[in-house]
Amino acid sequence: MSDGDKPDEPTGRRRFFQVTGLTACGVSAGGAAALSLDFLEPRVLFEPPTRFTLGPPDALDVGTVLTSEAHRAYVIRRPDGFCALSSVCTHLGCITRFQPDENVIACPCHGSRFALDGEVLEGPAPRPLPWLEVSLSPKGEIEVDTAAVVPQGTVVRL
Repeated sequence: MSDGDKPDEPTGRRRFFQVTGLTACGVSAGGAAALSLDFLEPRVLFEPPTRFTLGPPDALDVGTVLTSEAHRAYVIRRPDGFCALSSVCTHLGCITRFQPDENVIACPCHGSRFALDGEVLEGPAPRPLPWLEVSLSPKGEIEVDTAAVVPQGTVVRL
């Protein structure tokens, strides 16, 4: 066979590789464009509000410990006023539980135990539980802000 008998074969192979290469470049460009548009879309994390109310102060008796699982907090009525503690263990972030029979707050994960003032009774927790801001809402209800940490021992008279 002479060169004149196969004029379409090299051109056909060349054309196949051109189309394949251009298709690969188009798919890559399309993927990059899709990722770029996805990157520009905002990612919003909706969390519950940090402030919550519990009702009127007179509704709680002295010595009462209210647990708010949704807000991860304890509200305690003491003889001298109200205080709130975070229920997140300072060891590894487990959610603690109030044990009324022993009058302590205990971590079910690693065994830390806390007094009702947040102090560590048994480790491995390195720090006491954080105290949270307690105030009186405009409606006259107890209001706790889980985003506002106050100094330990801050008791609010309502």
